[in-house]
Amino acid sequence: MRWSFPIGRIAGIRIDVNFTFLLLLALAVLFSPPEARTLPRALGMLGLLGLLFLCVLLHELGHALMARRYGIVTREITLTGIGGVARLERMPEKPAQEIAIALAGPGVNLILAVATGAWLVLRGESVAQFEANVHLAQIGEWLFTANVVMMLFNLIPAFPMDGGRVLRGILAMFLPFARATRIATTIGQGIAILFAIGALFSSQPQLAIIALFVFIAAGEERSFVQSRSSLSGIQVSAAMMTAFVSLETRHDISHAVELLLASSQQDFPVLEGGQFLGMLSRDDIVKGLREEGGESPVGRLVRLDCDPLESTMPLDAALQRMRAARQSALPVVARGRLVGLLTLENIGELMLVQEARQRHAGTA
Repeated sequence: MRWSFPIGRIAGIRIDVNFTFLLLLALAVLFSPPEARTLPRALGMLGLLGLLFLCVLLHELGHALMARRYGIVTREITLTGIGGVARLERMPEKPAQEIAIALAGPGVNLILAVATGAWLVLRGESVAQFEANVHLAQIGEWLFTANVVMMLFNLIPAFPMDGGRVLRGILAMFLPFARATRIATTIGQGIAILFAIGALFSSQPQLAIIALFVFIAAGEERSFVQSRSSLSGIQVSAAMMTAFVSLETRHDISHAVELLLASSQQDFPVLEGGQFLGMLSRDDIVKGLREEGGESPVGRLVRLDCDPLESTMPLDAALQRMRAARQSALPVVARGRLVGLLTLENIGELMLVQEARQRHAGTA
């Protein structure tokens, strides 16, 4: 996610914080009542928000660890001003898996709520205080309420929220996956419209932001699944670009710039000794030229996190991997040898050709 920065790793998963999270902290202090703007009260408020987002992080880790059980890697978890996002490498293969992964997050909130509630009952009326004049019991009650609200809110059947994913999983047990997605995302967008209306009458701008996020994300998911469905049964070799230019690690950046300007190619495989090593994008080349000059070798800039695709790999699976890795192009290999380059543009062109063929067949 753009405008995010890493703060560490948990269970091998990178944890990022989006700038909207910091904006939320600033707004919470700025719009607090004047009597609450003392340093102790401000620190207490920031502490409560920090506890809230710890719960959000644990919620997302619940999704990630359940996904790991099914062999699905979580690339990163991003904390934003409206919640968290766990970015999975691929979608679950079976509806039951999607349901289990979706319910794992609210399940964590249920455990936290039960544990906090039990602590409150067992603790009784102790009045231990923090310097900010907030009782431990008050913090416990606040955490209990926050986790219950988080659990119930996430179970609303508005895709891509957890409840919407559970709905799609249930529908997919009886319907084709693409149709189940279409129904679930349409319901999600309808609920998003209700959120927006509610925001107008309740003067809660955060509800409008959530409505916008749900509406856009549901539409993107529907479009993506429809694209995957149209690519079913096709191999990567049918869409890959075979007329492409590659670079060697010994080539300098100026040579890469010449190739960039001489063709429409935006991403370049980088070889070392004839073997694929990594990728170099247009942005990498421009950044390298600005920071290191044209004489520096491209081997200093190459990105090594681009796993190649097999030419026989299903194209819909390749599209899913590209989407999860946020890569616009990936190299294609056959028997360990670089044979092509798959780009999102190529996939889009293949889809247009398929649509034209289907329309022609329908009118013939």
